[in-house]
Amino acid sequence: MNELIREIEAGQLKESVPEFSVGDTVKVYGKIKEGNRERIQIFEGTVLKKQGGSNRETFTVRKTSNGIGVEKTWPLHSPNVEKVEVVRRGKVRRAKLNYLRGRVGKKAKVKELVK
Repeated sequence: MNELIREIEAGQLKESVPEFSVGDTVKVYGKIKEGNRERIQIFEGTVLKKQGGSNRETFTVRKTSNGIGVEKTWPLHSPNVEKVEVVRRGKVRRAKLNYLRGRVGKKAKVKELVK
């Protein structure tokens, strides 16, 4: 039974998945259906966490919109996610950035990784 599930999940994986990590600022191009029309909406923010594995892998992006924090969790291999574009790399020392939820303004920024 497990092998059957593994085969089905392998068929749902995307061929090209972008390399990004926690702390990066990304643009997520998400497909939105409105009636019979379909359009792409961009959601830009900081990656708070990545979790799961295989085709169940998800990532959470946080942005501030009109002074209010907005978080969205996206499945990485979903057909509704057109692409994920890395805007800038972040320098962080932990896997989950939950502490950013309580911060506002410049304190909520993540330092940029310079190579």
